[in-house]
Amino acid sequence: MTVRGKLIEGTDLAPYTWFRVGGPADRLFIPADQDDLAAFLADLPEDEPVMVIGVGSNLLVRDGGIRGTVIRLGPAFGKIDVVGTHITAGAGALDAMVAKRAAAAGIAGLEFYRGIPGTIGGALRMNAGAYGRETKDVLVHAVAIDRRGERHVFPAIDIGYAYRHCPLPEDLIFVEAVFEGTPDTPTDVTARMDDIMAKREASQPVRERTGGSTFKNPDPAQSDGRSSWQLIDSVGGRGRVVGDAQMSELHCNFMINRGQATARDLEGLGEGIRADVKAATGVELEWEIKRIGEAL
Repeated sequence: MTVRGKLIEGTDLAPYTWFRVGGPADRLFIPADQDDLAAFLADLPEDEPVMVIGVGSNLLVRDGGIRGTVIRLGPAFGKIDVVGTHITAGAGALDAMVAKRAAAAGIAGLEFYRGIPGTIGGALRMNAGAYGRETKDVLVHAVAIDRRGERHVFPAIDIGYAYRHCPLPEDLIFVEAVFEGTPDTPTDVTARMDDIMAKREASQPVRERTGGSTFKNPDPAQSDGRSSWQLIDSVGGRGRVVGDAQMSELHCNFMINRGQATARDLEGLGEGIRADVKAATGVELEWEIKRIGEAL
């Protein structure tokens, strides 16, 4: 198979995730651009498993690694363009950089992306949100490539987003998105982003090896209005340790790799928390961190 990007056999995925854990992928492909990705997918056998990762901020790769091909959208997918109040961003663009570009252009509405670690591709796949806003609130349309290498454009209104959920098929690979904000002054937009970052740094372990929120917030009607961190706290989960994995003391819905944790440590910690919350409250916490690969 001829590619213009990088195709690497048997490489460990730990360096590509924020947790810094995870076994090897059979092969890792970093496409040169959208055309390279489309041609690669078109040439793959139909039964070849394919998994896409961004910067690995909300991802737990199990210790046994991943069979098949892992695709990582690199710098070629990180371009950001602004025209009027519209922002076009590649799926590899960091959420925070999109927020900053919007602010510099005097575009409001995308400030929430400043506090979300990850890329636009991940935001599209999970309807990422924070501070009262979600991806669906600012999305105009998303562009994706399917397993046959064909390109599709999905208007936001037709996607059917729900809380932290995108119903489009998993084998679609998002490559680009167009967002729309509203006019504002760069100074005011930047001030709101600075406030978001101050709150985030005061309440979340942003300088640790973490993966963001571990569990989605449950339906308030089922949890008596309590969020995930409150449920975790209620069963003594704050600071809990398994191996070298720990639930953060600062924000107990965040898991931390203290240095030598394995994926098994982290997943075991999370599953133990889920079991305790279920037993004590009847609420079944749902993972927000995406877990992929095989366990050892």
